[in-house]
Amino acid sequence: MSLFLHIFLFTLLILHALPATTTAATATGGHGYGDRQVLTLKNLKWTQQKTSTTNCFPQRSRTEKNAIILELHNRDYCYGTRSHWNQRLQKHLLSDQIRVHSLQSRIKILLSNGFSQELSQAQIPLESGAKLQTLNYIVAVRLGSRNVTLIVDTGSDLTWVQCNPCFSCYNQQEPLFNPIQSPSYKPILCKSTTCDDLASATGSSGVCGFNSSTCNYYVSYGDGSYTRGDLANDNLVLGTTLVKDFVFGCGRDNDGLFGGVSGLMGLGRSALSVVSQTYGVFEGVFSYCLPSVTDDGSGSLILGDGTSLYKNFTPFSYTNLISNTMMPTFYFLNLTGISIGGVSLQDSSFGKNEMLIDSGTVITRLKPTVYNALKTEFLKQFSGYPKAPAFSILDTCFNLSAYKEIDVPTMKMHFGMDATHSVDVTGIFYFAKADASQVCLAIAGLSGEEEIGIIGNYQQKNTRVVYNTKASTLGFAKETCSLD
Repeated sequence: MSLFLHIFLFTLLILHALPATTTAATATGGHGYGDRQVLTLKNLKWTQQKTSTTNCFPQRSRTEKNAIILELHNRDYCYGTRSHWNQRLQKHLLSDQIRVHSLQSRIKILLSNGFSQELSQAQIPLESGAKLQTLNYIVAVRLGSRNVTLIVDTGSDLTWVQCNPCFSCYNQQEPLFNPIQSPSYKPILCKSTTCDDLASATGSSGVCGFNSSTCNYYVSYGDGSYTRGDLANDNLVLGTTLVKDFVFGCGRDNDGLFGGVSGLMGLGRSALSVVSQTYGVFEGVFSYCLPSVTDDGSGSLILGDGTSLYKNFTPFSYTNLISNTMMPTFYFLNLTGISIGGVSLQDSSFGKNEMLIDSGTVITRLKPTVYNALKTEFLKQFSGYPKAPAFSILDTCFNLSAYKEIDVPTMKMHFGMDATHSVDVTGIFYFAKADASQVCLAIAGLSGEEEIGIIGNYQQKNTRVVYNTKASTLGFAKETCSLD
């Protein structure tokens, strides 16, 4: 969703935990519910030195049975140092909050002012793609003459990379894309149909460059990040599949918290997204399995119907994608309920409101009444553990440093068509401190009941999530998200 959907902080810490000072395992909770799972608090593999990019690049890709499999990494695993994680985690959540606030404010403006559908399409994607540190899952593809590493975002549409010559660019790990070195590169002209498509894909119409007939794009994100440059065509290679004349943004002026990557891959639903531009090959179907930042292995992004390639160990549970004429480029689901440890929460909003699923938002956001019900029930079942201070947007925290493993109530989200998404145990707690002295429930409440809920990437880990835009369905199944 959206740059604001958080935009970003795909970044996250994660997960499995740390050193224990006693041999005690936790109790099963004060109420003896049977629907529980074990979280082992083991040492996190943080290192003080910079992660070598050779661990991530060149990323592997392959073609099997008409589907493309791209290796998927958490951005923090590939870029930056592993030191000062506590401070970085605080920034990640702040960035995530900026993304969410930006999206919600845009939605309010659209609904309150009664914008036309055309303008709505232009406005919303604006917030959906911005890159802070939340949008942090990356893949490597080949564009024109060189390999590029891109952040993957289901809340954005236009794919773009930084280009040479660049008037103002942030630092990236790879050399800048140079159009002159690509014989297949072609600028897109102003007043063309493709240039007109920018309005629905980015929120800003294409314009003519100074003394030029080239179509210029501009995408501004709610956190102040932006990219502007030339709209162009070039050959895109996904695995072994060639996509000729792929439309993308050649960024000449870019700034923001995009990390060390070359740019962004938009997996939204407008005409300029990767999903739409490859529809003739992959028929609007893609899926991902998101790994943790601490995993030595990598997840995968599969373009095409890869049913026979999935490693899921539970059956798929499918729900309908909800059509929203005001925000047609985003992926909405009908949340019909939530259960904690087998206990169903009660709230009048279940089944009546859309919920956004977004790979660029980190922490799931729920309406205040739903979040309060979830927190209350979770505390009933996860009782007896020392409390810890709140951490940023997370207000339910514990000190688990004295435990080697704990029993955690299961968390399940229920959707239309009787679909169920079982949140992986590593997606229930957010480790604010590497020694497990501050471990927080990884769910947050929205500021108002009128705001739209968001399913973040933290609650999608170790799950194969399949988007089928042709059938208008989305499926969940448990999978260990590693190619290793």
